[in-house]
Amino acid sequence: MSLALLFPGQGSQQVGMGKALYEAVPGVRPFFETAERITGLPLRRLMFEGPAEALQRTSVTQPALYLHGYAVAYARGFMPQAVAGHSLGEFTALAVAGVITFEEGLELVRIRAEGMQAACDEKPSTMAAIIGLSEAQVEALCKEVTEGLVVPANYNSPGQVVVSGEVAAVEAVLAKARAAGAKLAKKLAVNGAFHSPLMASARARLAAAIEATSFQAPKVAVYPNVTGQAERDPKRLQALLIEQLTAPVRWTQTLQNMWADGLRTFYELGPGNVLAGLVRRTLPEAVVASYDS
Repeated sequence: MSLALLFPGQGSQQVGMGKALYEAVPGVRPFFETAERITGLPLRRLMFEGPAEALQRTSVTQPALYLHGYAVAYARGFMPQAVAGHSLGEFTALAVAGVITFEEGLELVRIRAEGMQAACDEKPSTMAAIIGLSEAQVEALCKEVTEGLVVPANYNSPGQVVVSGEVAAVEAVLAKARAAGAKLAKKLAVNGAFHSPLMASARARLAAAIEATSFQAPKVAVYPNVTGQAERDPKRLQALLIEQLTAPVRWTQTLQNMWADGLRTFYELGPGNVLAGLVRRTLPEAVVASYDS
């Protein structure tokens, strides 16, 4: 079986995540304890009980998703041929592939999340989903906008692109997208322009931490967001992880390249089934499943 493991990013979090896993698999409990020690956050309480508003804060969401995805991978013991993660999920993928340790990944995620939260607080910004237009159409609309910075941030599936930028600029793109015939054009419930130049301040801090971390050769192929192509060179993976914070997530291209490379089965490990849905829309012949415990 040509299996790829996929790890979700911000937006997949939900109250109750990891609770059943924690109770059923004693072997994952040390990961939760280590995560709380490294982050200083009461992750078990926030993940298991909420409130949702606290779990949705970037500084909480990202460590929680990283921890949950890694714990599910450990509990399931799948033997994949490749891994990939959407945005934050790329850190989980790298840890599962043995490029970085669980603890190293968690420390990087903590720094990333805190830096991104600070960037969000510095300048009003947001993201929006546009469905029903081509990638080229969305790219052109972003370039037409004069109200501020807005760029494509996530190429999620054919006909689904997320844009990221200053609030007025994003609203201008949405108006243009509706006029161009988009089936859906709406702002997302996020308080920051992820995967855009507005994350530059967070990238600078994260880059120093990534460069200080020793990256190892992966046990399986890793498909980074920036290129969407299989990578095995640890130095290359390190450089691309730095670039990822201000570059778009090329998820459509990632899935298409995985299929071209012979991967046919895709398991999403984490809460929800967002990535499984994107696989079905992008690769209708693929075998897809989701596991949250």
